[in-house]
Amino acid sequence: MSINLSKGQRIDLTKQEPGLERVIIGLGWDTNKYSGGYDFDLDASAFLAGENGKVLNDKDFIFYNNLEGGNGSVIHTGDNRTGEGDGDDEEIKVNFKKVPDHVHTIGITVTIHDAQVRRQNFGQVSNAYVRVVNEDTGNEILRYNLGEEFSVETALVVCELYRYNGEWKFKAVGSGFEGGLYALCKNYGLQVD
Repeated sequence: MSINLSKGQRIDLTKQEPGLERVIIGLGWDTNKYSGGYDFDLDASAFLAGENGKVLNDKDFIFYNNLEGGNGSVIHTGDNRTGEGDGDDEEIKVNFKKVPDHVHTIGITVTIHDAQVRRQNFGQVSNAYVRVVNEDTGNEILRYNLGEEFSVETALVVCELYRYNGEWKFKAVGSGFEGGLYALCKNYGLQVD
């Protein structure tokens, strides 16, 4: 049975689901009625950070142009450019057994592609959620609905998976940023041109 979380809540994934090794992080959203002339292209990304919360190298930043990182432990399944249809719009798979020792936190984020040019923001997005599914059994472990609290933000840290005392935990974050992908990269310590 899936657990519904609220912003700031945490859950111990490995205690909740003993033997858990592989998960699918499913992200979904809808757009409100919008007549700006452009599709909404939301992009999921993962930042594999060390103990200090910073990413050590570009290979530990997984997104639509770098679909795999962390020695194959984190895999982005591909870019959905319109968000059409039901279910997860984008997915990121994590194999906890393969995550390198230097990675302590996996930040799962969503940005709006070309948000400034298209004059789009998360105030125009509804029904956004993240869910964690046991890849081996197909069981949904948890779901976090982000709510409608965003307005001008163009990037979100949706959640974090983090290692603590040898176990993997989930934190519902829901923090918004202005400045899109650039702001997220800066937050996680990556240099962007």
